[in-house]
Amino acid sequence: MDFFKGKKHAIIPSASLIPENDPSTLFIGSGMQPLVLYLLGEKHPAGKRLVNSQKCFRAEDIAEVGDSRHTTFFEMLGNWSLGDYFKKEQLRWFFEFLTDRLGLDVNRLYVTVFKGNSDIGITRDEESVAIWRELFKEKGINAKDIDFSENQGLVGSRIFYYDEKKNWWSRSGVPLNMPVGEPGGPDSEIFYDLGADLKRHENSPFCGQPCHINCDCGRFIEIGNSVFMEYVKTESGFEKLKQRNVDFGGGLERLAMVSQGKSNIFETDLFSSAISGLENLSGGKKYQDNGKPFEVIIDHLRGAVFIMADNKGICPSNTEQGYVVRRLIRRAIRYGRELGIKKDLWTKEIAEIIIKDYRDDYPDLENNKNFVESQLQEEEKKFQRALGNGLKEFNKIKIAGNISGRQAFDLYQTRGFPFEITEELAKENGLKVDKIGFEEELKKHQELSRSTIAGKFKSGLADASEETTKFHTATHILLAALREVLGGSVFQKGSNITAERLRLDFSYPEKLSSEQIEKVQAVANKIIQDDLPVSFEEMGLEKAKKQGAMGVFETRYGEKVRVYTIGKGKNIFSEEICAGPHVKRTGELGKIKIIKEESSSARTRRIKAIFAS
Repeated sequence: MDFFKGKKHAIIPSASLIPENDPSTLFIGSGMQPLVLYLLGEKHPAGKRLVNSQKCFRAEDIAEVGDSRHTTFFEMLGNWSLGDYFKKEQLRWFFEFLTDRLGLDVNRLYVTVFKGNSDIGITRDEESVAIWRELFKEKGINAKDIDFSENQGLVGSRIFYYDEKKNWWSRSGVPLNMPVGEPGGPDSEIFYDLGADLKRHENSPFCGQPCHINCDCGRFIEIGNSVFMEYVKTESGFEKLKQRNVDFGGGLERLAMVSQGKSNIFETDLFSSAISGLENLSGGKKYQDNGKPFEVIIDHLRGAVFIMADNKGICPSNTEQGYVVRRLIRRAIRYGRELGIKKDLWTKEIAEIIIKDYRDDYPDLENNKNFVESQLQEEEKKFQRALGNGLKEFNKIKIAGNISGRQAFDLYQTRGFPFEITEELAKENGLKVDKIGFEEELKKHQELSRSTIAGKFKSGLADASEETTKFHTATHILLAALREVLGGSVFQKGSNITAERLRLDFSYPEKLSSEQIEKVQAVANKIIQDDLPVSFEEMGLEKAKKQGAMGVFETRYGEKVRVYTIGKGKNIFSEEICAGPHVKRTGELGKIKIIKEESSSARTRRIKAIFAS
């Protein structure tokens, strides 16, 4: 980032791992994702030249971890030009960064460019080729360019033309898959040759084919991709954007690997302390002799820690981001069993190392440490029981041969055994699992569950009477009080408000102590006693999010929302996206008394409160 700061780029912070108002994806998977509006032409407050390190997570890479170059969580180094510089500056600057700043051997660098596609009216990227030729020439290398063919390998070339499957970038992939309105463009990737002496190609399933820079053998590793985002998908094809943009992304872990002269991401200093901790936990087993279990455990726990510490209250569950977290933790525990780790609740120890390594750059890790560690401990307790019982059941089932969809679902439903682990164990035993059958059983179960809960009242006001309105405001006050006493990982999960009482569900893993309940009541009643004003302002959803307003049911709202604020100026106690209604001042409320605290569901607590007479 300092390098591009020297090129007059503004350093911007990493966005949350959890996308804001983007239901199309569970996690941020690239640096450009939070910047789409600015790539489409909206002005960024920091200017036209930006650089950052963005937290990213790609669940689709879970099965790839252990191949020396993939991780689920990673940091994406990115720089952007929003209608400012373009290909000439971008390619030269990144080449300078690699060769002069990192000191990489230029003889190990290879690049790709877009070969064009007449069907979508976009031509061959000869401009980038000319720039690359000049850059290599300055280093004494005659860089030849060819159209890539899987049958010919490298053939003495350094610049390769690929089609849109490899050298076109958009969030949705190839142009055909892009929805109307999505930006994209041709890209130019740069690869690093780890060396033929590693014999990765000869020892890979692809040894019968010529090796090339996109070969999956792992000899060549992509270390950066410059996307020239100048097109937008329309109903009729593609049009030029109002401004030409550069969107660069390069994985920090991969750049660290090649700059440190390593051939495996996990051999870098980014992972050394976690590896040492795991070697101790496993009774002295060495990483060099147990590569895959070490890599899976460290990667998965790192990913789970970052997701849970992201101030969104994400915890292990059976839905959406929570399911991914559960899968990561349970897969790590399974590989811990393979390493022979005997200690109970050991995942917390690896989490502590990860938090210590990253807390200076990501303070949320330290701020949410207690929440993260409590979630890990609870999930580990649950899964250790499930794993023992599930393995016994699996070993009984496997005797009969392949695993049916019903058997896999029963393991999932009754033993808490994730389908992916059943699938992995089956593969290790030379068996197959009926995935389609499992999905059919799961769908039937979900439909039954939906019909069962269809009549339940999930949240909101029973009516708009004066007393109900008061309880509505009291709910906002209680939520803010809970967050003040229990921490920022508390989020509203639902509410039910009548004229007689309020009910509030919120994320928290443990039963509240009587002391905690008293503190929450005291904070809430102090706000009522202070007679603070309650006001609202209509604004765009994005503005509301930027100023820190909390929202629970945001999908109900359009682009404009109401933000209700309790307090004024520097004395703001609560800000929430809400449709109302509310009282005008907190002094209109009676004294709040919490009459019940109980479990609502896994990792969700429920309180009921009334106004004391």
